[in-house]
Amino acid sequence: MITILQISDAHLSPRNGLFRETLARLRAWAEVERPDLLIASGDLSLDGADHEEDLAFAAGLLRDFPAPLLAIPGNHDVGSHPRTMPAQPVDAARIERFRRVVGPDWWLRELPGWRIIGLDTEIMGTGLPEEAAQAGFIAEAAAADGRRIALFLHKPVFVTAPEDPTFDYWSVPPHARAALAPLLDHPGLRLVASGHLHLHHGFQRGAVRYAWAPPASFVVNPPLQTGLPGERDTGALVHRLLEDRVETRLVSPEGTERLWLEDIRAETYPA
Repeated sequence: MITILQISDAHLSPRNGLFRETLARLRAWAEVERPDLLIASGDLSLDGADHEEDLAFAAGLLRDFPAPLLAIPGNHDVGSHPRTMPAQPVDAARIERFRRVVGPDWWLRELPGWRIIGLDTEIMGTGLPEEAAQAGFIAEAAAADGRRIALFLHKPVFVTAPEDPTFDYWSVPPHARAALAPLLDHPGLRLVASGHLHLHHGFQRGAVRYAWAPPASFVVNPPLQTGLPGERDTGALVHRLLEDRVETRLVSPEGTERLWLEDIRAETYPA
C-alpha cells in the first residue's frame, strides 16, 4: 500500500502569520503516520505569482514534512489564464520562478504498481509554448505499462460535468480538456485529485475516484460559490493506493481552525 498526503491551498507567506498552525498540525499528523509522499496541489503561496519570497517560504515549510515533496502550481503561485486573472496572467517568467524555487510544474513519479502524475492547470488553454510541451508530456505519461494512474491537478477538470462548455474561474477551461484525454480515458486511471475550490468533496465515475481537497488555509463564504457542492472543511486528504483502487479520507487534526475568507481578507488581500 502507498500512502499520499495531499495538502492544497496553504496560501503561506512570511508577510503574515496565517495558516501556519494548521500546517504544523498536519506535520504532526505526518510525523506519526509517515506517508510515503507529500503532494502540494497548488496555491502553496499567498502570492508567489508576484513575490518570490512567498514561494520560497511555503516550499521550505512543506519540505520540513517527513515525506518527499512533489508540488504543482496554482494560480496564486504562477498566475492563471488572462480571462480569469488579468492582473496576473501566467507567463514564462512566473513559470520559471516556480521551477527554480519549488521544482517542476509537471512531473511523473513511479511507485510500485502506480504512476503518479502532476500537471500544471494554470497554463491550460492559454496557448503558451509550455502548454504544448505539457500536452506532449501527457501523451508520454499515458503509456503506463499496466500500472494504475493517480493524477494530481490544482484546478479540477470540471465542477459540473466534463462536457460543460462554461468557461469559469473554478475549473480547467473547456477547450483545454481534450489534451487531458490520454489520461482521463486511460483504463488504468483510478484517482483524479485536485484543490483550488477550498471545498472537500468526492465522487466516483466508473473506476475513477475524483477528490477535491479541502484547503489548509481558509474556507470561502457560500455566496461566492453558488452551485458548487462540497463541505467547508479545513485540513488535507490522505490517499491510500491499493492494488486496483484508492481509498481517500479527510485529515483534519484535532484543534484545526476553520477560518473564513471574509474574516481575514484584510490580512490576505489588503487593498
